[in-house]
Amino acid sequence: MRSHEVEIVDATSNSVFERFLYSCLALPFRKYQRRREYLAAAVPRGLRKKLLLWRGEPVGTIEYAPPEAAGYPIVGKGIIVVNCIWVLRRAKGHGFGRLLIRAMMDECKDATGFATVGLRGCWSPWFKVEQLERLGFRSVDSVEVRHKTKHADSLFAICLMWLPRRENAKPPRWDKSKILEGVRWCMAHPLYHPQTYEPKKILRAAKRVGRPDKTHPA
Repeated sequence: MRSHEVEIVDATSNSVFERFLYSCLALPFRKYQRRREYLAAAVPRGLRKKLLLWRGEPVGTIEYAPPEAAGYPIVGKGIIVVNCIWVLRRAKGHGFGRLLIRAMMDECKDATGFATVGLRGCWSPWFKVEQLERLGFRSVDSVEVRHKTKHADSLFAICLMWLPRRENAKPPRWDKSKILEGVRWCMAHPLYHPQTYEPKKILRAAKRVGRPDKTHPA
């Protein structure tokens, strides 16, 4: 792979790529209300979405923001929260995920670290803990849940993932009760809470909740 074949662009500041603010790389473009409202509130407060172009085609993306503009209820002094990072399957094996992480870190030079959520044992191929671990993240907390409308009999873990920039950086915190409400800012997210589902929480916590240990990895 030649370096000139790869380019990373900012979709939040380049109108040419505006449609990717509303859709994932492989999904149809549609300006739906919840996403539009989220962008209107979050972009002025620091939300950024970058695209990785390979030979001119978008094949990877990363979206991140300070806690006050992030899509997850994660907080921490000086941290940046990653809403999502994704590389298309056909573009895997080239280190594009690490390039996207590096682009974020280069832009957020004052950040103490980077936090996100990962899924373990979930039916979805996205947000897998092991994928995030390969990018340098580690799990610092977890909650076991069941989805109320999808694969309701399946138990899976939502993990708070952490990538510190400094050795003494204080890990982030999260609101587990809020996590159970799911996300409303991305229709493609495996934890998406559709408008047609009226209950406040789309996830149900299992009995075991806590920090991962050797007997119960998360």
